[in-house]
Amino acid sequence: MLVQLAIRDVVLIERLDLSFGSGLSVFTGETGAGKSILLDSLGLALGARAEFSLVRHGAAQASVTAEFDPPPGHPARSLLSEQDMDTGDLPLVLRRVLTADGRSRAYVNDQPVSVGLLRRLGDELVEVHGQFDSHGLLDPATHQAVLDAFAGLGEPRRVVQSAWESWRQTRTRRAEAEADFARARAEEEGLRALSEDLTALDPKSGEDAQLAASRAVMMHGEKLLEAMNAALAALTRNGEVEASLRSAQRLLERVAERAEGRLGPVIAALDRAAVEASEATGLLERASSEIDLDPRHLEKVEERLFALRAAARRHAVEVDALPQLRDRVARQLAALEGGGDGLARLAREEQAARAAYVAAARALSKARAGAARTMDQAVAVELPPLKLEKATFVTRVAPQDEAAWGPHGLDAVSFEVATNPGSPPGPLGKIASGGELSRFMLALKVVLARISPIPSLVFDEVDSGIGGAVAAAVGDRLARLAEGLQVLVVTHSPQVAARGRNHFRVAKREVPGGKVATTVDALDIPGRREEIARMLAGETITDQARAAADSLMG
Repeated sequence: MLVQLAIRDVVLIERLDLSFGSGLSVFTGETGAGKSILLDSLGLALGARAEFSLVRHGAAQASVTAEFDPPPGHPARSLLSEQDMDTGDLPLVLRRVLTADGRSRAYVNDQPVSVGLLRRLGDELVEVHGQFDSHGLLDPATHQAVLDAFAGLGEPRRVVQSAWESWRQTRTRRAEAEADFARARAEEEGLRALSEDLTALDPKSGEDAQLAASRAVMMHGEKLLEAMNAALAALTRNGEVEASLRSAQRLLERVAERAEGRLGPVIAALDRAAVEASEATGLLERASSEIDLDPRHLEKVEERLFALRAAARRHAVEVDALPQLRDRVARQLAALEGGGDGLARLAREEQAARAAYVAAARALSKARAGAARTMDQAVAVELPPLKLEKATFVTRVAPQDEAAWGPHGLDAVSFEVATNPGSPPGPLGKIASGGELSRFMLALKVVLARISPIPSLVFDEVDSGIGGAVAAAVGDRLARLAEGLQVLVVTHSPQVAARGRNHFRVAKREVPGGKVATTVDALDIPGRREEIARMLAGETITDQARAAADSLMG
């Protein structure tokens, strides 16, 4: 709920700090005292459109800070978590700064955010009902979810959404398979030619590098063989190197005992050298024997290498990718030969998924229709006491064309009203007048109170144009609504004001310098009595008015 509201330099307010509690809070005051400034200020903190005219004359900037304490897991906290702003169980402090030249900045817990994010947070924390609302329950896009929440249809909605996803996935697979099949069919002649080409070529993985290496060796075969022969001659000149090393080893071994261990490492090194020399000689002889100087062999290697590289260029792939290309083409041709069976199977899967979705969605539609009747009856009970006895509220559940079906079913849900007998129902926000609209919203909110995730409601002059028993009925419903939610009401009705747990009086007063400022006072019980008496009697407060105030306050 809204805990605190701090306003600085907004229109006629220089500095104002308000604290709020749970239950019903009422704001009263004479017309023009500045109650609308409070709502404009709160709207600023909630991301509403900023007008530079809100900045108090002579001030460089205006600012509004609103503190909320939503519970863990509330949608507002989830929204911030999505933005990597984990608030834990800390209060949420929304702040908006507006400069005199119209620039605006937004903050959440002192971190800069976009005004768009501030507005989304505001929509999760406060719902304002006035004459010019265009969101919340007046937005038809919200009506389906509201009806489902009212009826407790969360699980059927999830079943429908899951069935929708399954149908969507099978539909996508079938469409992709059909597109692949059509593409392959159109390219079949080319695919068969490509397959014949690659099959005849029979490329092997890694063959390019192997052939390139063989070609390089064969191209330099004479020079390599010349160098190898020279190396062998060096190893065998004047007797073999290994024989010399072994001879030196034997000579030292004869006197090793007299050297007190000093010759051991030398003898071991000579032994290793002899072994390595023998191995090197053998390897060199084998390598030289493998040198191929036959030009016909070089020609064959080059022909194979150039054929592979030419094929790779023709098909715009790397040489090493030719085997994969051959295999892929073979699979495409195989799919063409058995493609009809595969497409038929996918079509059957799609039809089964569609049927499952439609069955689940129709069950949800049936439940919605029953819930709509229940909801209409509940709202109808609330309308006569609110001076809307001639009005009709209708929850319309209308089937849509298949193109409009979606993850939440087959229906479009809309709340409609008819304010006069015989008139066709129409959209809530377009049919009802300002005062009627606020009372319709109140009736709806009373019916929907248990499912609302928004902890704070604001009603702006919900009692406009009514009095007496109707105003008392409005007050009664606001008080009932405030048993589970925080409700803030701007009112001119003493019957409504008398039901408030918290009462704020808004007034204009002269301040030093001959200026006028809007002030807000939190009233105690005597102050509430006096204010309600003023609302009853007007300028001159009589004892009878005070007695009537006592009676209203109960």
